[in-house]
Amino acid sequence: MRPAAAGRKAPPQDINAAHGEWRVLNIYNVNSLVHWEERDVKLRDDFVRFFSDEVAGFLRSENQAWNIRRVEAPALMPRNLVSDAYSNADIWVQEQVSKTDAELVLRPETTPSTYIYMQHLLGNHSRTRLPLCVWQAGKSYRREQDQPSKHVRLKEFWQLEFQCAFTADSGNDYHAASLEPVRRMIASVIYLPTRIVPSDRLPAYSEVTMDIEVDNGDKWMEVCSISRRTDFPQRYRSQPKKGPAIDHDVAVLEIAIGLDRCVYNWNIAASR
Repeated sequence: MRPAAAGRKAPPQDINAAHGEWRVLNIYNVNSLVHWEERDVKLRDDFVRFFSDEVAGFLRSENQAWNIRRVEAPALMPRNLVSDAYSNADIWVQEQVSKTDAELVLRPETTPSTYIYMQHLLGNHSRTRLPLCVWQAGKSYRREQDQPSKHVRLKEFWQLEFQCAFTADSGNDYHAASLEPVRRMIASVIYLPTRIVPSDRLPAYSEVTMDIEVDNGDKWMEVCSISRRTDFPQRYRSQPKKGPAIDHDVAVLEIAIGLDRCVYNWNIAASR
């Protein structure tokens, strides 16, 4: 079911009368810190339900064996689990008031906490097999440079991330197969032009990354990135009915959706 909010109009007070554009609520008068009102929170919740159902449906249409689970991990995480791509200048680090304090940070992304949960499932539950998808919806935090709010490059932001692990020798190209279904999924609820483009950055962990962008009249804005990741922390061992166990490299289809940007662009479309 599509989000119920998809038929609503943005309320008049959210529209910049001078420019006919919807704008976020910045009460603190600090760039990149936004108040989301009840209507926006409900819309975000609708997106989480709709997108998670759609992604699950797509995966199982490709392979009925997909095991799909949701997890919610702490926003605080050990510093040593954060990617080396983030320096302390990029993230929010807890001050250590004593030498015995664990070095904790506000997570810059959900992936490490999802990976560690997936390892827990694969290592402690003998019936858990690949392909396995674990997803989270929650806040992440980065020390982004101050920018006008219309760019929606926030210091505190909502992510919906699916980590879909499968054996790298699988005959299925889940990355290529996912691009158009995910684009259609986003276009079905955000009534703006959408396109699939190569990402302007290729992270070290990714073999290929493609972005889904929407044209909100001001710019083409990325709302989703889809990667084939190669950084899952362990190999996967399968046991055939006959013969020795087989170790496999693990590939991960990552679908990462910026929920704040989806809400922002939905409101722009609804205000027209």
